[in-house]
Formats: sequence, C-alpha cells, structure tokens
Amino acid sequence: MDTTEQLNGTYFYGGLTNLTAGELFYWIMVDVTAGHFTGAKDVIAAAAVYSGQNTIQVRGKFGKATPGTSYASKYSRKLLKGYMLPFQLPTWIQNPANPFEVKRVMTYRLATFVGRTIPVIGWLVLATDVAQISYEAMVRYNRIVRTEDKVW
Repeated sequence: MDTTEQLNGTYFYGGLTNLTAGELFYWIMVDVTAGHFTGAKDVIAAAAVYSGQNTIQVRGKFGKATPGTSYASKYSRKLLKGYMLPFQLPTWIQNPANPFEVKRVMTYRLATFVGRTIPVIGWLVLATDVAQISYEAMVRYNRIVRTEDKVW
C-alpha cells in the first residue's frame, strides 16, 4: 500500500477509499505489520515462547512446585546435565493459572537457567517487534494525516 491522498475530509490509502482517520491508522498498522514479519527471527521467537510452556506432565514434584515442565527445560537439562555455576542466577517461572503472574527463583544450575531463560528471550523479541511496529505505524500515520488528526 503506497498511494495516499486526502479528499473531502477522508483519506485514500493503497487502493482503499473514503477512510476515516481511525480506519487509516488501522490499515497503516496492518501494512507495517505485514512488512515487518519477513524473517525467521519472529518464528524462532514464537517457538522459544512455546517451548517454555509447561506442557509436559511430570511426577514427583513437591506441593508448591509449578506443575509440568517445558521442552526448553527438558532438553537444556539433558544437554547441560551436571554443570553448576559458582553463583546464583535469577530465573522466572510463569504461573499456569494466571499468565500475568511470574515468580523469580534463583538457581546454581546452568541447565535450569538456560531452560527458563529461552522463553523469556522469546517474549522480549516479540515485545520489541510490537514496539517497533507501533512506532513505525505511528510515524507513517502522522506523516500522512492532517494536523488535527495526528496522534501527537
């Protein structure tokens, strides 16, 4: 979508006609989003987030432990078995009942740290994508619209 015009208080954008300011922003956001997801980085980030979900059932956990384990944790423990660090590193565990609740747990085990950090890195990459898409769409929108329709 590259054609932009204004006529009688409405906007034209990429073949779409008679758009209000809100509709124009929506279509710009769609256009920027479609142009942003072109590489493997985002697929890998989504896979990292998915690999950190506690979808594998395990037995033998204590009462307050988070039920299940993740593929990231399972394979990092398999590959890095026995590696201990001389200091503790923080890890974050998501509550399966409430995804917005996260608790911090310290560990000396390298495998535990790696397994719990993989999904965190995936979330950071996806959050960065959302911020970049929002910023690019806002800048493009503000360049196109009249002064009274600008967001800032």
